[in-house]
Amino acid sequence: MVAAMTDTGFYDALIRAPLFSLAALIWVIALVRIAGVRSLSKMTAFDFVITLATGSLLAAAAGAATWTTFVQSLAAMTVLMAAQVGLTFARRIPLVRHMIENEPLLLMRDGAYVERALREGRVTHEDLRAKMREANLSGPEDVAFMILETTGDISILTHSDLGEKMTRGVRGIDR
Repeated sequence: MVAAMTDTGFYDALIRAPLFSLAALIWVIALVRIAGVRSLSKMTAFDFVITLATGSLLAAAAGAATWTTFVQSLAAMTVLMAAQVGLTFARRIPLVRHMIENEPLLLMRDGAYVERALREGRVTHEDLRAKMREANLSGPEDVAFMILETTGDISILTHSDLGEKMTRGVRGIDR
């Protein structure tokens, strides 16, 4: 223990850990500010993976033993955020959007469950009843459309005379 206290590597680690942690945290905050709040808002699967990877890289940067490892972690974070921003713009291209995003999925129509879609979306009747309670609906008969959105949220539309714009691009709605 005494040998460890006199070891310069011990004191170096005591200084390096908070310095790297704080610098890496500031770097992530700066990247998120540059990339925009979308990087932390309702996420697609790709956004979720980027967020997880960024967290892992933040931990790696905070515990880096050398400046090289620290800078590599920051560089990797930068590349991931740049890829996320790039894909945000690329999503405007239908082919790219189709490759990286799910389509909204019709779970209920005119109060009737769409069983095939529930299985495909791994959503239960209880999930939908909870969503109806949350929306203060008295029952399935109040639902015109219930849709599993690309973010994993469930939307409820209660007017059967909705315009086509609100349901465009939803799998399972034939017009």
